[in-house]
Amino acid sequence: MRLMAVCIAGLLSLAATDASQALIRIKNDRGGEIDRYVDKYEKLRASRQPVMIDGLCASACTIVLTAIVPRNICVTPRAILAFHAAWDFSTNGRIVTNAGATRFLYSMYPSQIQRWLDNRGGLTPRTVFLEGKQLERMYQPCWRAAPHRLARGKFHS
Repeated sequence: MRLMAVCIAGLLSLAATDASQALIRIKNDRGGEIDRYVDKYEKLRASRQPVMIDGLCASACTIVLTAIVPRNICVTPRAILAFHAAWDFSTNGRIVTNAGATRFLYSMYPSQIQRWLDNRGGLTPRTVFLEGKQLERMYQPCWRAAPHRLARGKFHS
């Protein structure tokens, strides 16, 4: 009887979960315009929703690390962060590094990400990848994250 009461209480607490408790899942996000991602993640920060990185988060997607507090981010074994310099199109249509945007992007990253990037030559046109154990040392693995928060989260990508 007591077990049934505990199960019912658990179901009621799940039913009471509102949208602010939804878990955002990032996977296969190749990035895009920096301004768009800054706006997107500012709204996400305001919602206080936890974030699961569960696949590729590249380029401007990595701005999530600047907007969301680390305790609200978890990573799965499939999580891969990809960093490179910001770029633009030149007048003749070629891709060129945008030094100002690259400095801005770098300055937004947490210090541990900046140090990791510095050890790999900084933000350059060459993409560098942060994954596996190195990533798990910086952000909590999802299996270690508060299970009650992840269990009741809704997944979005």
